[in-house]
Amino acid sequence: MKSIQVIKVGSLRDPNPEKRGKIKVVDIPEQQLGDEDVRIKVAYCAICGSDPHLVENIFGWEVPFGMGHELSGVITEVGPKATKKGLKVGDRVSGNFLKFCGTCYYCQNGQQQFCTHADESNNPGFSETIVWHESQVYKLPDDVSLKMGCLLEPTSIAVRAMDKADIKFGQRVAICGGGPIGLFTLQAVSLSGATDITLIEPIAERRDLARKFGASHVVDPADENVKAAAERITGGLGFDVVFDCSGSVKAVRDLPYITAKGGKLLYCAMYPNDYEMPLNLYKFCYYNEITISGLYVAPYAFPRALQILPRMRYDDFITKVFDLEDAEAAFEAQITGKWPKILIRCNKIEGE
Repeated sequence: MKSIQVIKVGSLRDPNPEKRGKIKVVDIPEQQLGDEDVRIKVAYCAICGSDPHLVENIFGWEVPFGMGHELSGVITEVGPKATKKGLKVGDRVSGNFLKFCGTCYYCQNGQQQFCTHADESNNPGFSETIVWHESQVYKLPDDVSLKMGCLLEPTSIAVRAMDKADIKFGQRVAICGGGPIGLFTLQAVSLSGATDITLIEPIAERRDLARKFGASHVVDPADENVKAAAERITGGLGFDVVFDCSGSVKAVRDLPYITAKGGKLLYCAMYPNDYEMPLNLYKFCYYNEITISGLYVAPYAFPRALQILPRMRYDDFITKVFDLEDAEAAFEAQITGKWPKILIRCNKIEGE
């Protein structure tokens, strides 16, 4: 079967073609189907903001390796013991790219995100087919298209962010970064009852989307000092909850300063694994009692993400589609930031 593989690591933006990271559509063996597995004919797999980082190989993986985890498709084969969820051939599905083992210390301790064996199931989603354990697979509602269905996994990240934020009615919330996770989180925050929502984002089109999705204020950090903007918007009180969804080391340092006393600051993106941010513990953690945390994948969130998916406004995120054989062009488009989301069509599904 055909699959997108990283065949050379390096920045996709490197001006030197000899050093530039490279992906390619290659033929790989089709995965074997286990007794409790299902085989999915992949319809769409969306490019995650982390995928270009994987080409840069910030995790030190051996090449070649595959990518892709935001996918939807149709079940074509069901293992003889994959019977617990009622899945059947022809079901339109999406799911969790990780299989939590259920037996390690962390799974037994209510911390699936740290599952010792989860990475063993991380198969490439940018492929014509994929095999997942039935526990990873969720049937899509009838009113959710396959294009929208591939956004279940990033929606689960927004759900997990909301779990950790525990937003109360009437709170002031700021979101730094207007990429898909930031804009999905903004929609979730709007549904939660927060009355004053601010997006910090340098790209004008994404600020426009934020207004469309319920933002009360938008801030262009290239045009206005973020701390001064927070002072203006909150009357000097700061934001009760601040999410960073940017992953930008230039953006994250200001965020403790705009978080209210007793507020929550959540780093919800991926950052360079060697980046260390200075933090005044006296001011922010002792005197201001800020709670600072992050999040890693989305344990226990997929059933609720499936429930909320039909209520999210995702039309603006599913308009730009490339075919699998045009993967290189898709990644080139991704790094321009011109589109809020890019989908790769891995198969044409009849009647989608």
